[in-house]
Amino acid sequence: MQKPAVVRPTDEVTTVGSVFGAPVVVKGRTWLPLTQVAVWLIMAWHAGRGHPERGWGKRLSTGALTMAAILGSEWCHNLAHAAAARLLGKPMDALRVAWGMPLVVYYDLNDESVTPRQHIARALGGPAFNALLLPFALLLRKLTRPGSVPRDVANAAAGMNLFLSTASLLPIPGIDGGPVLKWALVARGATPEEADETVRAADRAVGGGLGVAAALAFKKRRRFLGAILAMFSVLALAVGFGLVREQG
Repeated sequence: MQKPAVVRPTDEVTTVGSVFGAPVVVKGRTWLPLTQVAVWLIMAWHAGRGHPERGWGKRLSTGALTMAAILGSEWCHNLAHAAAARLLGKPMDALRVAWGMPLVVYYDLNDESVTPRQHIARALGGPAFNALLLPFALLLRKLTRPGSVPRDVANAAAGMNLFLSTASLLPIPGIDGGPVLKWALVARGATPEEADETVRAADRAVGGGLGVAAALAFKKRRRFLGAILAMFSVLALAVGFGLVREQG
């Protein structure tokens, strides 16, 4: 199965602006911010766990703030990709907004006008920016009182930026680590096709390891962590065994 393209050059889209040389596009009504609504409600529920004194008004307002910290970090991640691409003189083809969230668009993943080093630098822009934000989130966490709303926001920001600066480097096509590994191999003399095969082999090993880690997390009743690890395990194994391949 081929992973669906974020957007194709022939698709009918509406350009609503530009950022770092890339047009910002939407397709139909898929721009609606359903992600924000869903995460807001989840975080509002989470804000009440262990805090029975918080009424629904306080829970909803806290959920809105933590949602902004989490999804704002993801927006910064993708905007940093766009900034890195612009600085290299190889801007993204588009930034699509889908269900309220940004998606990076490159029509030709093997664009020969982009050097391997430029491919790698474009991919590292996002996680590098999140790594820069992480110390500020940790400092805010240190300065806030446990159990307070500011601490909840700091925890959300720190957790998301830690996740984006590390998990995004897994060598899985479609997230940042996949292109980094692929183009590092090409820089060492492999063809893009040979590099893709090596990435798939790496994904089989990574997927197995993540599966074991997910099982251990579930055994220790860390269900959220287990679910995240299991999701990445399934994705890595699907890519590794050729069940899913990146849109080219």
